[in-house]
Amino acid sequence: MKHLFLAFFFLILSSFSFENFNVDELEKESILYTSEMLAKNYSGKKTQWQHEYGLPRPKQICERTSVWLDSYARAIITEKGKTVIETLADPKLWSVLTDLGIEGIHTGPMKEAGGIITGKHTPSVDGGYDRMSLKIDQNFGTQAQYLQMAKTIHSYKAAIVGDLVPGHTGLGYDFVLALMNYKDYPGLYTMVEIDKKDWSILPNVGTDNFSKNLSFDEVDELKEKGYIVGRLQRVIFAEPGIKVTNWDATKEIIGADGKKRRWVYLHYFKAGQPSLNWLDPTFAANRLIAGDIMDSVGVLKNDGLRLDANGFLGIEKKPGKEKAWSEGHPLSLVSTNLISMLTRKLGNFSKEYGGFTYQELNLTIEDMKTMLKLGSDFSYDFITRTAYVHALISEDADFLRLNLALMNNAKISPIRFIHALQNHDEITYELVEFDVNAEKEFPYKGEQYTGKEIREKIRDEDFSKILTKKTPYILPSGNGPCTTMVGLCAAALGYEDIFSMTKDEKETVKKAHLLLTFFNAMQPGIFMVSGWDLVGAYPLKPEQIKDLIKDGDNRWVNRGAYDLLGVSDSKFSASHLPKAKTLYGSLLDQLKDPMSYASILKKMLKVRKNYKINLAWILDILDTKNAPLYVATYKLYDKSLLMIALNFSKDPIEEEVDITQIKYSRAKNIITNKKEDKSFFSSKFKIKLDGFEAKAIVF
Repeated sequence: MKHLFLAFFFLILSSFSFENFNVDELEKESILYTSEMLAKNYSGKKTQWQHEYGLPRPKQICERTSVWLDSYARAIITEKGKTVIETLADPKLWSVLTDLGIEGIHTGPMKEAGGIITGKHTPSVDGGYDRMSLKIDQNFGTQAQYLQMAKTIHSYKAAIVGDLVPGHTGLGYDFVLALMNYKDYPGLYTMVEIDKKDWSILPNVGTDNFSKNLSFDEVDELKEKGYIVGRLQRVIFAEPGIKVTNWDATKEIIGADGKKRRWVYLHYFKAGQPSLNWLDPTFAANRLIAGDIMDSVGVLKNDGLRLDANGFLGIEKKPGKEKAWSEGHPLSLVSTNLISMLTRKLGNFSKEYGGFTYQELNLTIEDMKTMLKLGSDFSYDFITRTAYVHALISEDADFLRLNLALMNNAKISPIRFIHALQNHDEITYELVEFDVNAEKEFPYKGEQYTGKEIREKIRDEDFSKILTKKTPYILPSGNGPCTTMVGLCAAALGYEDIFSMTKDEKETVKKAHLLLTFFNAMQPGIFMVSGWDLVGAYPLKPEQIKDLIKDGDNRWVNRGAYDLLGVSDSKFSASHLPKAKTLYGSLLDQLKDPMSYASILKKMLKVRKNYKINLAWILDILDTKNAPLYVATYKLYDKSLLMIALNFSKDPIEEEVDITQIKYSRAKNIITNKKEDKSFFSSKFKIKLDGFEAKAIVF
């Protein structure tokens, strides 16, 4: 029946007439309808009153799980005859991961994504972040297999973290019903019906498309007539001739009521990701996302959820301003609070506080602090991410010191952050703190610079070194370079041919990668290492993924396929991504070598756990004479003092620091378990580091 009505829908859509169309069948496939069915399991039932939910509980969560594997379903190479989900559920894998020190996994998006706007299921336009139903994507496995995966992971005392996309859907059943003006579905989206008398403002749409991006002039005119709020603060995924604004206009569409309409709809990201409207009187978007939460934590047994782009949930026209208020809006705050509270209320990670959430949101420090007060338990660490990358590229840790000082001054503990290495996105250089506060002055390198000056300086310094003809293995994006961590380290070292590195060059790249790993692993809060990091994935060559990057989305170069256990001879993932060349190889091979990346990481994670660094409190970020030297102190859970010191240079460093609290103390390197030279009656300590060396010292 499903295939029959979809085929009929295709014929109808081609003429844009919905007469005699069976909307009931279409509705039953929609997320909103499924959400209403799921709500019956909770409404009026005792199941929704079992957990505390009003306040975040980061400390309690970190006590149970604080080291995660960041997975990406499309990049998983499977063992023959197994699905992606079965591969991630393999007890052999979890035996290795838990031995390594991994205590959880972020699965990445695994639900059906893409659209049906052409009458057949079209693939995702954004790596799974354009959800069209709550069903598990059959390319990854089945719901039964997902439940078995959750059971296996939980048997290893580890957490499973899924994904929630609160800002938009794909071009699926819900969006088609919205175009048809059916029931509450138009209320789901930030979309507006344009009066026929004003259709002349709208662009003509080609025969092969259902919509076309609006020009700035068209957006301005529609704003003038009161239809939309106008231009937004920025245009993500901007591409000349493809996307110049955040608004698209549809063709003429005959709805379920027989009326012909043209719509204009918002998309923060790609045209295939129509934005939800979180303050429509139907509250349809709220209900849709509540359904996704109920499915994720209630049905699929996820312990937590990653919130994708939750800072873009509110837009508002600002009189006298050229652009609308579209980032850090109070509605985003309110919506995030509701999402996080509902996840805590309905989840089952803990008997006391249910599920948990983390937001992958690049905002100012003040906005992050506000959203963390009642909303997500954790936020992705965009504060230090670009800063430690810059430290490596420039051999200068001053910008990293500045960012940590700003976080410390704002009284946000590092325990509230996900400190991560590579993920599925580019390495962002938006530097929002300095962009939003462009005219504000910051102390940097002994002088006062405006936010604008600092942002331009950091971007110019780094891009001039790693985004050049000499580093063709790194591709640009609107927000920053697209590459793997191995690719980044090679570029920072000035290696032009990453695929033909010498043995010594490979060893130096590994040392640089381990330095970045050490910085993140020694931070309180959650440490997340990706599958790409564990195998040392190289970036893919552009010619390997021509079709994927033809629209300008270069992030696919850092999403190469990998096989953590080395159990398959396949050259592609189940989603047909080419296998990435790797610097380190499989985990099984690495763990046989005490000097491998995985073996050294295992040692770091053991120290992290034994000394409860995940629960530490930052005390101070020290000023240093040597620019490449980064030194910070923390109070450990047992009240002893931890100092971490990193050398972001290839050359050795020696410097004496003065720390009052260590005067009557001995010093021990907790990674090597050896004593460091220090006078018992002195507050001074001499730091000695080789190139790219790091130390964790307890006094």
